[in-house]
Amino acid sequence: MSTSIRGITRESLTRPLVQISLDLTNNTEALRTAAIAVEAGADWIEVGTPLVLAEGLHAVRALRKEFPDKPIIVDLKTMDGGYLEAEMMGDAGADAVIVMGQAHDATIAAVIEAGDRFGMLVMGDDLGAADRVAECARLEALGVGMVIHHIGYDHRNANPHLGLTPLTDLPGIVAATTVPVQAVGGLSIEQAVGCPAIGAPVVVFGAPLAIDGKSFSAADGDLLGVLTDACARVHAAPIVYPG
Repeated sequence: MSTSIRGITRESLTRPLVQISLDLTNNTEALRTAAIAVEAGADWIEVGTPLVLAEGLHAVRALRKEFPDKPIIVDLKTMDGGYLEAEMMGDAGADAVIVMGQAHDATIAAVIEAGDRFGMLVMGDDLGAADRVAECARLEALGVGMVIHHIGYDHRNANPHLGLTPLTDLPGIVAATTVPVQAVGGLSIEQAVGCPAIGAPVVVFGAPLAIDGKSFSAADGDLLGVLTDACARVHAAPIVYPG
């Protein structure tokens, strides 16, 4: 069974999808959390940046072996050396990699070249952009297959009084692009479930639902029950695009 998501389009997204973000620091917890998420109904598995730093290619290979029918996204947050970073992950079995919009155009082009070679979806992240709508439109013009609208962890926590959320600019980003859009950064379950109705149908669950955002370890509590309900709600949500 192919796990390729490279050619995904808004038209091919007939129902919303759930992506579990494994922002953990060891493979044991990552595999355990991924198994719970898959049982709960998650569609895509993300090797989060902490896991990339802690386990790297070992995490990608372990998840590929354990979940051969699930797309694996690797949150490299690539800023330079784009081809080599993407090549290594593609060779290990990744289905998608993430490059930063703040990277040079040449780096984004290099990641896209590696995506072409290894059949990977390239996702462009707008973290840190002054004009997020323009950044996402730029990323699409450069050739990424999906854009990620991202309000960062440090940014949110340094300015909690501002109530920063990706939902603020999300409608404008969806309207300014034609590729699939994903919104991440401190969303509650209710906000995440509402993303497909704003035109962002690939919904990410990680911290604080599945991951303890301060210790970057697996969250306590009834993770299976909470995720099962959340996945079911996402899958049943309507997808609404502008126009």
